[in-house]
Amino acid sequence: MCPVGFHARGFSLKLEQYQWFGDDTSLNGIRLLCFSSNNIGEFPIQSTEGAWGSWTSPVRCRNGNLIGFNLGVSPPQGDGDDTAANNIMFKCSDETILVKLWLLWGSFGGWSQSCNIGICGISTRVERYQGKGDDTALNDVKFTCCEN
Repeated sequence: MCPVGFHARGFSLKLEQYQWFGDDTSLNGIRLLCFSSNNIGEFPIQSTEGAWGSWTSPVRCRNGNLIGFNLGVSPPQGDGDDTAANNIMFKCSDETILVKLWLLWGSFGGWSQSCNIGICGISTRVERYQGKGDDTALNDVKFTCCEN
């Protein structure tokens, strides 16, 4: 959770590059960047993350807070390489859409309901390392809206 009185205004993604002949996991983590209403200081938060990849440079709303999201997901591939969540888009309170350009297998779903003030918390579902199995890393995410 962001500190009390803070809301997310930006994000960074932990992404694994395409592995060619190896096991792909794609999206491994989401970091939110929290700011206070007077814009003093940045407080990063994140939930559980997968083991693979590296963090991208941050993307921030020019004005306002993150208020909604749209998760890009690849369905199960049967005998193929599963990746689960692959990308995410956020909507800012000024209606700007933020996205990191990234390889997308699967497709984006629908937009979440919008928060009145902004997103202030994150919870992720991440698959543990499978050993000889197919790793997917980040599978799902929930965000919390805060009204103050």
